[in-house]
Amino acid sequence: MRFFKQNWYKLAIILIMLGAFGDNPYSYYQFLRWATSIASFYLTYVAYENNRIGWTWTFAVIGILFNPLVPFYLDRETWQFFNVAVAFVYFVSIFKFKLGETTF
Repeated sequence: MRFFKQNWYKLAIILIMLGAFGDNPYSYYQFLRWATSIASFYLTYVAYENNRIGWTWTFAVIGILFNPLVPFYLDRETWQFFNVAVAFVYFVSIFKFKLGETTF
């Protein structure tokens, strides 16, 4: 239960990213941007507070890329690549981004 409690938002972002491969309305992608940027900027703060510099930069870049206020406009294939890459980063972070450790 503790695992799910600590990682529920990461799992949600992974599912949202993989769900973007379907034929969705534009509002889904707007939600994807908001959810991903909020989660990424939160994780940027947590990583910074725990002196995890590599994770800080990783989540900051993801947050900027998916920023809904000043969006990047890319074609569908490019976004699909980023969706898979971000899902992978969030998946890895479930196991590698533990608080109290000081490596990457």
